Amino acid sequence: MQTASKKIVNGWAMYDWANSVYNLVITTTFFPAYYAAVTSTTNFPDGVKFLGRTYVNTELKDYVLAFGFLLIALLSPILSSISDYKGNKKNFMRFFCYMGALSCSMLYFFDKSNVIFGLLCFMFAGIGFYGSQVFYNSYLPEIASEKDMDRISAKGFTMGYIGSVLLQMIGFGLVVAMPGKALPLQLTFLLVGVWWIGFAQIPFSRLPNQSNKTERKLKKHVLVNGFHELQQVWKQLSHMPQLKRFLTAFFFYSMGVQTVLLVAIDFGLKILNLENTKLIITAVLLQLVAIVGALLMSRLSAKFGNIRVLIFTVLLWIGACIGGYNIQTEMHFYIVASFVGLVMGGIQALSRATYAKLMPETKDTASFFSFYDVTEKLAIVIGLFSFGFIEGITKNMRNSILVLIIFFVLGLVFLWHTLRTQQREQKAAA
Repeated sequence: MQTASKKIVNGWAMYDWANSVYNLVITTTFFPAYYAAVTSTTNFPDGVKFLGRTYVNTELKDYVLAFGFLLIALLSPILSSISDYKGNKKNFMRFFCYMGALSCSMLYFFDKSNVIFGLLCFMFAGIGFYGSQVFYNSYLPEIASEKDMDRISAKGFTMGYIGSVLLQMIGFGLVVAMPGKALPLQLTFLLVGVWWIGFAQIPFSRLPNQSNKTERKLKKHVLVNGFHELQQVWKQLSHMPQLKRFLTAFFFYSMGVQTVLLVAIDFGLKILNLENTKLIITAVLLQLVAIVGALLMSRLSAKFGNIRVLIFTVLLWIGACIGGYNIQTEMHFYIVASFVGLVMGGIQALSRATYAKLMPETKDTASFFSFYDVTEKLAIVIGLFSFGFIEGITKNMRNSILVLIIFFVLGLVFLWHTLRTQQREQKAAA
């Protein structure tokens, strides 16, 4: 197939611009900082109570977010199947977009009197973000030829980093203008929702409306058909050893990657007691470096191949985790954060593009990307739960990093097997 027009490709990339503010502002900086202040030992000296039990504040946040990801993993097969058969993936993408954006804006009302309300808004914002991603990602093989997938995937992430940094700077300006107050953080939550919905209108107006319902019929009831589709995808994977090994590797290293991105600022707050302004600056630095990382990995993959570059990237992630475990000073934190930023964008963009390249030609793009997203979401559930569980037991977040190293090592092993399988297949085809 040929790559779609520049207008459609740019419109697709603009959804990254629209929704990436959730990742940076909500999960990475402002919400963790605000949540830490609201649930501090000053307000909750014995910990945060929920369902008859008392939790370390960040432990509870990890559990709530992990539960949200579990819901996403259960919902996405159903929704992507409906999307594939009814040809209305854009409508589902729009629904989750609005859910996530409105949940972000509702965080404006979160304070110490309604902690559970704040956590629920945080969870539904995540469901909206990641729920829309399955449909957004599934457009990639429909608008890009194989030779352009790396470039266009990286373009999406790059647009997301630029857009999120811009809104981050607006929020930072509000914090500087009103130091020591909660209002600038609350206003930033409100702005995230407005930004997300507003800029999402560009991809919604440009992306094509697919309609496959005239060609296909549901094989099962709508509530179970999605899982039936995942079963069919799994059966196809048994005949595609390279893709199967890559997905296994992706499953393990995603446990580490996504958990690091979701808890990095919590780590800076708890281990080093960094101020909000310093955390915001760190997050902006991380995003700027991530732009360079995404573009660099895209170019390296063109020269050395996706799997080799992913192996190199996972090795860098292991180094970043070892560095994170041994952080002692503020400067150490900035160095490790910059290092994480360099490999963060690269591994996400390259993973998505690699999967799109390895998957077979099919009309069931949403089902295949649902499998990819379910794999990632289950990995996040395990990663976040493990991280929070270890912190809850040891009362020290630093110990939780050790389990992330194990996840990355397992991912590295399966990436190596993927490379060996690729080399054998290429030799057999020669």
